[in-house]
Amino acid sequence: MLDAGFWMLDRGYEMPVPMRVAASSVSRRVRLSNIQDPVSSIEHPASRICHKEKFPINHVKQYICYMIRRTLEIITSSFKMAVQELWKNKLRTFLSLFGITIGIFCIIGVLATVNSLEQNIKNEVNSLGNNTIYIDKWEYTTEEDDYPWWRYVNRPYPKYEEVKQIQERTPSAKYTVFRIATQDNVDYRGSSLSNVNLYGTTEDFENIQALQVPVGRYISPAEFDRGGNVIVIGFIVAEQLFGSPELALDKEVTIRGKKVQIIGIIKKQGKQMIGGWDFDQSVILPYKFARTIIREDRADPVIMVQGKDNLSSKALKDELSGTMRALHKLSPTKEDDFALNDINDLTESISSAFVSLNIGGWAIAALSLIVGMFGVANIMFVSVRERTSQIGLKKAIGAKSYVILTEFLLESAFLCIIGGLIGLTLVFILTQVLTNLLDFPVFISTYNMLMAIIICIVVGILAGFIPASQAARMDPVVAIRSK
Repeated sequence: MLDAGFWMLDRGYEMPVPMRVAASSVSRRVRLSNIQDPVSSIEHPASRICHKEKFPINHVKQYICYMIRRTLEIITSSFKMAVQELWKNKLRTFLSLFGITIGIFCIIGVLATVNSLEQNIKNEVNSLGNNTIYIDKWEYTTEEDDYPWWRYVNRPYPKYEEVKQIQERTPSAKYTVFRIATQDNVDYRGSSLSNVNLYGTTEDFENIQALQVPVGRYISPAEFDRGGNVIVIGFIVAEQLFGSPELALDKEVTIRGKKVQIIGIIKKQGKQMIGGWDFDQSVILPYKFARTIIREDRADPVIMVQGKDNLSSKALKDELSGTMRALHKLSPTKEDDFALNDINDLTESISSAFVSLNIGGWAIAALSLIVGMFGVANIMFVSVRERTSQIGLKKAIGAKSYVILTEFLLESAFLCIIGGLIGLTLVFILTQVLTNLLDFPVFISTYNMLMAIIICIVVGILAGFIPASQAARMDPVVAIRSK
């Protein structure tokens, strides 16, 4: 009888009264046989645990293992019962899953799309140059509501002659590049490609942009110095004019009436949302050759300065401000007649712009999840009512209240997790469709997936807590008599 009683305790149930009386008498006899001298028995509990002769450390380990095993057995038993109940009521389970599935689909779908869009735009902005300042007459970002173009229109354009002086006077500058840009046609044997970006740059442009030229080679320093009539073209330009990038190598094309030789093809970059450099449809020329066919003051001249490693862009910007004011001979009372545009500032502006989108996504998702949570709670109330007699029987044979509470909470949480996994699957399908439609990668981050599972568990516990509490507090006699 005692073995059966201890087996029930091990499973989380209470012993019936006769078993408890027998166990109590046995425990009393054991304690009387182990009575020690009162003085010698006084010791700190910690010393009993650490003293191997009186309370071996192995006993502590065995007790911990026992408690872990007992907890896992209760959870496993509750989990199996939850699965059985969900499987018996398929229609009810489907309706509950549907609400949570829609909720997770909304929240993760919106967050995945917004995060992918934000990351794609940030990557495009960062492609303009890491830790790079653009010296221009125009401000790229402004805190004013209306862009004050009238303040900038009369400013002088950056000049090629300033590049060498900036490099010499700015110790923080690693690379300094002058660039002019325009659009025109590229002709080859009767075929013409329009609206091609023409970039005339100086030598270090490749170092700031980290261009990859898998076919052919990039422009050499000697060709930059003498202004050679050689070019590096984008992947799409080569593909549309010659059918294949490899066939474009060493061919001669005509740009604004002058023949130039193709010496390299830039690796394919893909479409960009904010424009950027768009190297796939571009041609890069040495600046000294480009200025013979491009009017500089109408070609948006810009000086690009990249800072040295482990140097913040703010420090570089402060140093460049002093250098440019000295070059333009501005007195302390005069305002700047140039703009120092930091790429990091653009990234921060983009992040702040996406905050409102994220808030909107969370609002939509919260509404969907609340609807789903009420659906799960309603189903759990019905489940508790249907299993009232079963709950009473369990409590009558000794099941503790926390065991009943755990069973219903696990059932509710498990239901929400299944709905969340279905929602994540639908979001994954959505990302594949959007990736093909939007021409930029849409993805579900690991953070979003973990957040979805955590949200499901929390929603399941919240939705099932009140029904589970009611079940745990039931009087066994009343519950067994209910129909």
